[in-house]
Amino acid sequence: MNTLTAAWLIIFLMVLAANIPFFTESLFGVFRLKSAHKPFVLRLLEMLLLYLLVIGIARGLETMAGNAFPQGWQFYTVTLCLMLVLAFPGFVWRHLRRRSTTDV
Repeated sequence: MNTLTAAWLIIFLMVLAANIPFFTESLFGVFRLKSAHKPFVLRLLEMLLLYLLVIGIARGLETMAGNAFPQGWQFYTVTLCLMLVLAFPGFVWRHLRRRSTTDV
């Protein structure tokens, strides 16, 4: 896999991981919860765990390419902020869109 393909794969995975917590009521899209609605704090925790998974995959792809560079706290802060920005469509869909009375 070349570096351009790996970069697009990571961007796609980050967009997917940022929005999964908002588009489903189950944990990680797999495990059903006992309550009908997932709390917002649980959505943020799920997004943080998915962020760590995507960063791990990115690190693995970078190591396979042969040029893994050490990253400081600035890299992780910027990528976490990018994850939050990419989660905006899911947040809007879950919390800000108008719903009819039949959607409740």
